[in-house]
Amino acid sequence: MTRPGLPKLIATDLDGTLVRSDDTVSAYTHEVLDRVRAAGIPVVGATGRGPRLTELTRNDIRAADFLVMAGGGRVVDQSDPAGPVVLRDERLPGEVLARLLADLEAAVGPLTVMVEASDEHDAPLWGDYHPSWPYQDRFEARSRAECLSCDVIKAFVRTAGHHVDELLEVARQVVPPEVATLTQAGLGFVEICPPGVDKASGLSVVAQILGVDPAEVLVFGDMPNDLPMFEWAGWARVAVSNAHPAVRRAADEITLRNDDDGVAVYLDRLLSR
Repeated sequence: MTRPGLPKLIATDLDGTLVRSDDTVSAYTHEVLDRVRAAGIPVVGATGRGPRLTELTRNDIRAADFLVMAGGGRVVDQSDPAGPVVLRDERLPGEVLARLLADLEAAVGPLTVMVEASDEHDAPLWGDYHPSWPYQDRFEARSRAECLSCDVIKAFVRTAGHHVDELLEVARQVVPPEVATLTQAGLGFVEICPPGVDKASGLSVVAQILGVDPAEVLVFGDMPNDLPMFEWAGWARVAVSNAHPAVRRAADEITLRNDDDGVAVYLDRLLSR
């Protein structure tokens, strides 16, 4: 249930939640987030985007004091006057990913695999080309051996014969949580992150630094990769109305769609009451 007063920390997912379908964030949303900060409430952008998309992310949530990126694997403090400070940087060893993929392919058949290995600005994903991947300009075809030759920030997998939710369910039966964290973010691919990495664990890094209890945190989201922070946060869990059914079920409240600035509308009302 939503608690009285104001939360002490607000975190929001970006794509599908704060960011509209045309990949923009409205001036109204930026203005409301600025008012949140002016009220003394730190803002966190919590996204599946990797560090290669840091500049895009900063532009989409300019009011953010912290960024939780790569689904929780990279946490950045943007409030230091000396410049951004990386608080967390987790990687999955290539040899661990190789064994995991072999086990998964034994269960579900051939996989389309992509990896995010570089944190350089606008670095491409590597791996198997697939026409459904929405960001073709940030992709580079590479062999499986090349993709597994280094530690990765995260990996993406899909099959021809499974819906992403079905593949995620099977994958979680095959891959133990101590080996990797599995989720999906609405891109049609199961995402494979280092063990212990999710948005909740990333947000906990921020909360500990600020001395904020999870019970004092308000979060917004739309996809299954947001569920860990919905389970972790206690002030309120708010889904946009376009959210995945599992996220809607986990939410305390439903706000308007991302295309209708649902996060900003909710926060505007919260600040005004």
